[in-house]
Amino acid sequence: MGKKKIFNDPLYGLIQFPFDILYKIIDHPYFQRLRRINQMGLASFVYPGATHSRFQHSLGALHLTNKAIDILRNKSVAISMEEQRAVNIAILLHDIGHGPFSHALEGSIIKASHENLSIDFIQYFEKYFGEDFSLVKQIFSNNYHREFLHQLIASQLDVDRMDYLNRDSFFTGVIEGKIGYDRILAMLHVVDGRLVVEEKGLYSVEKFLIARRFMYWQVYLHKTAVSAEQMLKLLIETVISKNTNIPELRTDHPLNLLLNDHEKNEIDPIVRLELFAQLDDYDIWNLIKILCKHDDWTIQYLANSILNRNLFLTISQETKFSCDFVNKIRQNIGVHLKVDENVAQSLIQITYESKNTYDESKGNISILKKNAEVVPFSEISHFNFYKEIDSMNFLCYARL
Repeated sequence: MGKKKIFNDPLYGLIQFPFDILYKIIDHPYFQRLRRINQMGLASFVYPGATHSRFQHSLGALHLTNKAIDILRNKSVAISMEEQRAVNIAILLHDIGHGPFSHALEGSIIKASHENLSIDFIQYFEKYFGEDFSLVKQIFSNNYHREFLHQLIASQLDVDRMDYLNRDSFFTGVIEGKIGYDRILAMLHVVDGRLVVEEKGLYSVEKFLIARRFMYWQVYLHKTAVSAEQMLKLLIETVISKNTNIPELRTDHPLNLLLNDHEKNEIDPIVRLELFAQLDDYDIWNLIKILCKHDDWTIQYLANSILNRNLFLTISQETKFSCDFVNKIRQNIGVHLKVDENVAQSLIQITYESKNTYDESKGNISILKKNAEVVPFSEISHFNFYKEIDSMNFLCYARL
């Protein structure tokens, strides 16, 4: 392929990658589309700098993967070039299944998780490039006998989380999310085919978990960001439920076809993936601007409110909201906005979020002690913050 491209990353400086197939994937239109998908959904409504893309994150995670592999090889962990190539492709494509606004609209346009769609895209690229991606799929799905390769890209201490915590912290300006990723990578090792962290890295792991907990509740689940994403999701669901005609969009526009097929599920899966791969944030912004003049009052109200950041008010609390309280809000919406009971009810969104900082049921972070014993992180750490399940109820409703 000749001289390999160099990317100038704001976090890591000049980075490049070891395999030609990675550059071929990066140059493909389906991957280039990630440039037009915001990493943090609508969080820029709260943090104006949070406009970075899934494309940037994917390259960053790939870079950290190769740093981790170099460190492990220097510790005499045997990793073949075939394995490195496969894990490189797996991490590069780990977020390819994200649609417009990332998690905000996951499942709204296509009834599938981004993880499952990523697998579909991996199979597509395998056929497109005529390459054998069987090892890629094994590592991605955790079906390969050397589990540490999967743990590098998907575990409770993986390069995906290391990159997005540092990157999201950088672009939001929330310094509490910054982690010592280089220290964590330097402390990685492999014992019995599983990834471990040397005991010297214990405090860096604790800082990593604290930073992740902080970013979730201060940034990702900031009540204004929750409000904006609930409104966007409600708008798309309303368009689908009312079988809304959007004459401004071509009948063969991918968004039109997928929204009309959402409940029917009649489009061939391969065609559906091809249509989905043509969508990005700009398609949704275009749709929102079109819907600002729609005949349906609810659709028009939501579209204008999102476009002009006239967002739902949001109340958050640990306990559930009482029916009397919700009914009172619904009545006030009906009176002040002069809409009927059903419309007023639709302008109230209640959601529940629960996050484990460290979920042992999904596998432990293993610590390698100086005496060569491997123990779970929870047995050696003196902190207890990770044992609690943080949860919050959000009530978002139209401004009066």
